[in-house]
Amino acid sequence: MHTDFQANLQKYADLTVKVGLNLQPGQRLFLGYNTPLEAAPLVRAITASAYQAGALLVEVLWRDEELLRLQFKHGPRESFAEFPRWRAAAGLEFAERGDARLQIGGEDPDLFQGQDPELVSTLQRTTLAALRPVSEYIMRSAQNWCVVAVPGQAWAAKVFPHLPPAEQVARLWDVIFDICRVNTPDPVAAWQTHIAHLQARSQYLNDQRYTALKFQGPGTDLTVGLPDGHLWNSAQAVATNGITFTPNIPTEEVFSLPHRARVDGVVTATMPLSYAGALIEDIRLVFKEGQVVEASASSGEAILREVIAADEGAARLGEVALVPHSSPIARQGRLFYRTLFDENAASHIALGGAYKLSLSGGHALSDEDFVAAGGNRSVVHLDFMIGSSQMDVEGVRADGGSQAVMRAGEWASKARK
Repeated sequence: MHTDFQANLQKYADLTVKVGLNLQPGQRLFLGYNTPLEAAPLVRAITASAYQAGALLVEVLWRDEELLRLQFKHGPRESFAEFPRWRAAAGLEFAERGDARLQIGGEDPDLFQGQDPELVSTLQRTTLAALRPVSEYIMRSAQNWCVVAVPGQAWAAKVFPHLPPAEQVARLWDVIFDICRVNTPDPVAAWQTHIAHLQARSQYLNDQRYTALKFQGPGTDLTVGLPDGHLWNSAQAVATNGITFTPNIPTEEVFSLPHRARVDGVVTATMPLSYAGALIEDIRLVFKEGQVVEASASSGEAILREVIAADEGAARLGEVALVPHSSPIARQGRLFYRTLFDENAASHIALGGAYKLSLSGGHALSDEDFVAAGGNRSVVHLDFMIGSSQMDVEGVRADGGSQAVMRAGEWASKARK
């Protein structure tokens, strides 16, 4: 079993480097900002794979969650408004050179449970503001980047609370290897096939040139306008450094950007959202002319309102994504408490900033011109799930006609490759 795990771990690392990042000879690789200590075995495997692929340098910024807990317990309140400039500068240096960036998630979903909400809010705002220049490179795909996950003990216990503690991490590794296609004989080939299927679907949607999507399901009657020149994207993207990469492993979505001023109606989340160490449940938002005018949640409402108030763009949508209810992650039938996985279990929308790659010519637009074209800018990007087996999606054309896009959570038509 140990031998099988090590083999799968190396396949996962190779998949991350070759498909996720598509790391090129001579590139440097930055792993940060919050690489968990429990990810060390994977980080070592990725480092080996990266150097074998020709990396010039691999650098890691680690994070020990226990140090953060000690800060909450003993640190002065003003410490939560501090963010060392060198940490932000480190990622910015790699981004400015067009180097690769990898984010490894695995933190405790309950990290901030029981902590002072005001301090948590201060910490979140401080971090977002400090890292905004770095985030801008991601939002406009100025470097090849990828997000993957590694199961820590706290996360695994949250996903599999009924298993003995000694079995939880191993079980979550098994699930990750399965839904990331690591268990196949050739994961890279399996991903190439999967990417081709997703690209066929996004091309089909691009050919339709819808002006809006209508979502209808229990608690949801939402019209999401789509700007002229919107693009449906899927697994792969092309960075401005010319490298084709796969930002998320796993991924099951096709996505685009809503028009920031043309979203109207009501939407109700179909899954809880794990965010900032808390669970936000039963999200319900009402939109008028693109802006949230009502917001509620049965739990975590204060955090939701903090997000919406982060800046002007945080109360508008930056992403709309379609995911069939039969996706491998949805078939797991469980909440993963991590957006990387949960967003690939259901169709979703995101409050906050839009990716410029979702608009034709978006890379070349200034922020002002991007907003004028209907794109949204914000320091936040908060995905939450709205799809289910009861969700219908209709595509609206410029002539007023419409076409079924999804019925009962599944694609209403086949996309030909």
